[in-house]
Amino acid sequence: MLVSAAKGGQRIVCLNKAARAGGLSLGELLSNARSKVLDLQVCDADPAADADALRKLALWAMQYAPRVAVWDEASSADGLFLDITGAAHLFGGEERLLADLQHRLRRFGLYPRLAIAGTPGAAWALARYGKRNGMIIPAGAEREALEQLPLAALRLAEEVLAVLRRLGFRRSGELIDQPRAPFGARFDTCLLSRLDQALGRAPEPLIPVVPPPLYRAEVHFLEPILQQEHVLDAARHLLERLVQDLARDAVGARLIRVLLFKPNGTAVVLNLGLAAPSRDASHIAQLIGLQLYRLHCEFETEFGFEAAALHVLSAEAMPDQQTRLALGAHTTEPEELARLIDRLQHRLGPGAVRQLLAQQSHIPERAVRHRKGFAGKRAASSPSQARHRAQEAQRAGNASKLCAEATSSPAWSANGPAGARPLLLLSRPEATDVVALVPEGPPRQFRWRGVRHQVAASDGPERIAPEWWRRTGEATRDYYVVEDTTGRRFWLFRAGLYERETEIPQWFVHGVFG
Repeated sequence: MLVSAAKGGQRIVCLNKAARAGGLSLGELLSNARSKVLDLQVCDADPAADADALRKLALWAMQYAPRVAVWDEASSADGLFLDITGAAHLFGGEERLLADLQHRLRRFGLYPRLAIAGTPGAAWALARYGKRNGMIIPAGAEREALEQLPLAALRLAEEVLAVLRRLGFRRSGELIDQPRAPFGARFDTCLLSRLDQALGRAPEPLIPVVPPPLYRAEVHFLEPILQQEHVLDAARHLLERLVQDLARDAVGARLIRVLLFKPNGTAVVLNLGLAAPSRDASHIAQLIGLQLYRLHCEFETEFGFEAAALHVLSAEAMPDQQTRLALGAHTTEPEELARLIDRLQHRLGPGAVRQLLAQQSHIPERAVRHRKGFAGKRAASSPSQARHRAQEAQRAGNASKLCAEATSSPAWSANGPAGARPLLLLSRPEATDVVALVPEGPPRQFRWRGVRHQVAASDGPERIAPEWWRRTGEATRDYYVVEDTTGRRFWLFRAGLYERETEIPQWFVHGVFG
């Protein structure tokens, strides 16, 4: 028996058949229960653990339906909604699906009550208050099924039920043909809306535990599989089926979820993000293999996996394109770069790979923004959104290209490397002591982090004025690329114009060249 703190003391929230046989009931005070039954076994309820266990069971139940939702809190019951629309035929019909689900749940040590109806409200009512377990009613027959059920089958609050009982109502069917105006005036909208939802007159949106997929494919194994190689083979088989659907709609997958169902009622969930839309089954299978390698501990089980499912959560336009007739020896296709990014993300983790996003600013530390990962997490988008993201990726690629070119060994002009920029800047400019021949001249030597550097060559200045629209009070910067006598190169700037913005300009080191 489980108890929870409530008004007046601890009350019973769950009990077994033996406790019911002893005359105990839900909501009864624990002190009263002890007076009725002397040898009670009492434990404190743990709603958080129950909710977590129910969510895990919901993920496992996704092998029966792509949309699984937890019963709402107002119902004060533990259970799941499974939207089996278009899925029952995969199990041989609704009867066989219900029998298979009942058998598996009993094998877990659970004793569920199941029902199938055309509306969530009717299915909830039959599962809780139906004459027998496993009832199946056709769509449109909700009225006849609800007529003889008690008022509690409508999922109403206890206060509303108490008022209805005082008015003489006992069954749900007694409310169906009553005039609606008096009920609307005396009760809140919950009474009529629950009645309309159960009868199919009003929609009842369900909030699934995970987003429903745009495309899905699943397979059930005759015997549970234990090896990762077998899991990959099943994933390739599912991918080949999904690729046909994606090609038909001229889209590519961006976000994929892999579900591996265990016989003990749990599921392993793998989420894969792709840097660009893809229909390459072998490439996606390789990414799944990298995820399985990183989560090797999940496979240390004697149960194996009895089913697998592959869901495409996000897809973007991917029209067929003609490949080039001839490729240069050093030409890299964008698809190859996207595949490389995918492999790095799934081998090293999403946080280890960053994307450079160009920003509208000419101040170096604000010109590029770092974002972890490349995979999109948005749902299927319109062509205009896809074009916008393509332009964004192109700008980020241009920023990366500029930084990459800056790291190469630039050709020095008479005074140094013209226009060179370091690939990575310091987190913030660091102050340095500089000696110059003239106040506005290039540095001849500088001390940074306690080390003195003699300048052998320099190039500059490159003047960057503050952004007047920001009104931050920043000073004008004169940047120099300098090389010391040991061959190391630094990016320094002088903040403030001499005798115009400040009397004594300050020097800073902003970056170093690799």
